[in-house]
Amino acid sequence: MDFDLDSVRADLDSLAALGLDHIRVFPLWPLFQPNRTLIRPRAVEQLVQLADAAAERGLDVNVDGLQGHLSSFDFLPAWTRTWHRRNLFTDPEVCAGQEEYLRTLAAALADRPHFLGMTLGNEINQFSDRPHPDPDRITDAQATAWLERMLAACERGAPGRMHLHAAYDAAWYQDGHPFTPAQAARLGAVTAVHSWVFNGTAQRHGPTGTATEQHAAYLIELSKAWARDPHRPVWLQEVGAPAPHIPEAGAARFTEATVVNALDCPDVWGVTWWCSHDVSRSLADFPELEYGLGLLDSARRVKPAGRAIAALVADRRGRTRRPPVRTTALAVDVGGGDAAPRRSVCAPGGPVFEAWAELTAQGVRPALVLAELASDSAHLTSRGITEVCTPDEVVRSPRRPSSSFPDRRSTS
Repeated sequence: MDFDLDSVRADLDSLAALGLDHIRVFPLWPLFQPNRTLIRPRAVEQLVQLADAAAERGLDVNVDGLQGHLSSFDFLPAWTRTWHRRNLFTDPEVCAGQEEYLRTLAAALADRPHFLGMTLGNEINQFSDRPHPDPDRITDAQATAWLERMLAACERGAPGRMHLHAAYDAAWYQDGHPFTPAQAARLGAVTAVHSWVFNGTAQRHGPTGTATEQHAAYLIELSKAWARDPHRPVWLQEVGAPAPHIPEAGAARFTEATVVNALDCPDVWGVTWWCSHDVSRSLADFPELEYGLGLLDSARRVKPAGRAIAALVADRRGRTRRPPVRTTALAVDVGGGDAAPRRSVCAPGGPVFEAWAELTAQGVRPALVLAELASDSAHLTSRGITEVCTPDEVVRSPRRPSSSFPDRRSTS
């Protein structure tokens, strides 16, 4: 609210010093559009100033528009709540206001070469279903219609930029959730995945378990099961090291392992760490884990995770290594790919998740393929897959990969 460009520049300087090349920024929706027919010009101007300051430091900018939700707090304008309570995804007037807001932000940045594009909002799917205490219930068809309309608004504002949407992992793991894997992997310019191991992964497998250090890679590969384009780019758009699930002493190891494993997946567009700087302890009521997720602390001192990221950037700058194709795939039976009514099989503890982690621990680099496509030779060939197994065929033992599943169905 008290925009200070010098403070913003100092934050950006501290990120550029780590070697980073882009940022996500989060304009708070109620501050930018306090009334359905008022988008504050001064707020939009400040967003452009931030983007220009980032560009001066070689940082590209992606803007998450409908904020929406951040770090356990909801930021919704008063014209959608209480006395004006209306569904965020289906009310005609609310949708028209959102559409114009997203178009306006995109248009303001359209001529900036360092502007990557718009993300519709940060995990806005959390408003549509449990465990939100007051969800705006919708169907998957209504979610699709809303996503398509809002992405079109961004495209009108800034044609040809990388506009996308982003969901938290209920889209991949929660049965009946209206935002689906098919939407994530087919709508927008790239697929975004948000990887948080406090979802049961670290609790089940520990901070250094294969499944924990490979969770981001798993989500990247899982998204490809639904993609129609075999080389659709995937953005690991949000990942961090949450304490106490990842102890402070292990944050650097987890950071390095997560990024290295993610970059071993083909077609990764980029990796964005959550978050830049710690939340100041002077601010109240954040969940404990939200305070310490930064690469730097709130005084801009680099933390171990930040040093790990900086070392990875320095090591890989200028390298163009493409990871090899993953030729072995695990079949994913979710009861039909579009609605995925049984997608919880993909969640931590589910048979797909645990079999993928087991294969990975044994040295296999598994891909994932929808069960209904597991015998489609054209689809498998387009992805370089030569053999497919089911979760039931994965032998939970430390044997070498060649004996991991004895009855493979070869497609070569």
